[in-house]
Amino acid sequence: MSSSVLSPNSVKSSSAQPKTLSWLKRIKPALWLVPFTLFFYLFQLAPMVWVFTNSFVYDGEFSFENYVEVLDSAFMMQAFGNSLWLSFWSSVFGLTIATLLVSSLRRVNSKIRDGVIAFTNMSSNFSGVPLAFAFIIILGTNGAITLLLKQYGLLGDFDLYGKWGLLAIYIYFQIPLAVLLLYPAFDALSDDWQAAASLLGATTSQYWVKVALPVLSPALLGTFIILIANAIGAYASVYALTAGNYNVITVRIASLVSGDLFLEPNLAAAISVILMAMLAFITIINQWLISKSYAGRK
Repeated sequence: MSSSVLSPNSVKSSSAQPKTLSWLKRIKPALWLVPFTLFFYLFQLAPMVWVFTNSFVYDGEFSFENYVEVLDSAFMMQAFGNSLWLSFWSSVFGLTIATLLVSSLRRVNSKIRDGVIAFTNMSSNFSGVPLAFAFIIILGTNGAITLLLKQYGLLGDFDLYGKWGLLAIYIYFQIPLAVLLLYPAFDALSDDWQAAASLLGATTSQYWVKVALPVLSPALLGTFIILIANAIGAYASVYALTAGNYNVITVRIASLVSGDLFLEPNLAAAISVILMAMLAFITIINQWLISKSYAGRK
């Protein structure tokens, strides 16, 4: 009868094989992140690094001249002011309308609620040039609603192609996004809370001020920041509506990188960096407010 003896090398190889398989199982999920990481680098990090480095290039040399030129230009400061004005007020009105709409949706039939959410999903993708064209048909100089309201003297001097017309179109595309972001947050509210508050003598307004809004404040603040970023970055709608004649910062950046006579990509990069810094500052303030809100609820 022959007996087999395991050598030390065979023992090591057999013990190393399960370790190798275990290591491969652990690293396999990370391999799926490689395409995403590559995509994120090529279309997010690389352009950001290029914009940041080239913002300091002026006549082929390292300089802060691009930033000085932006900050000293009244025209550029007006563009920043117009963009911030449109972003802030469209976010305020869009968030207010969306909050009222989502709050009402919780009280209606599920079929109606599903229909409204489906319509909101569809309208959230209706933006850019088609949205501008729709507003021109409806509220333009010879738009259907414009002529009807002017006939009864209800419209006054409303100009779709000016500040208030742009605010209207900004509010329109802010509402669907705010609804989709806020809808899941309202699930945190329990109907029993309002009933309990009512039994304790609280009115509906007191319930919202003392109970509902503090619970919803992190979602409201987060949505508000996203709406501001969404509005600041809007380009196609405002350009299609005004043909680039209204001074907002996205139109200024586009004119500097696509113009035939005034092609200044480094100056556009400096404007983009300032815009990114503004959004980063707003986001930091938002995160601080959200952390304070969560701390106050504990």
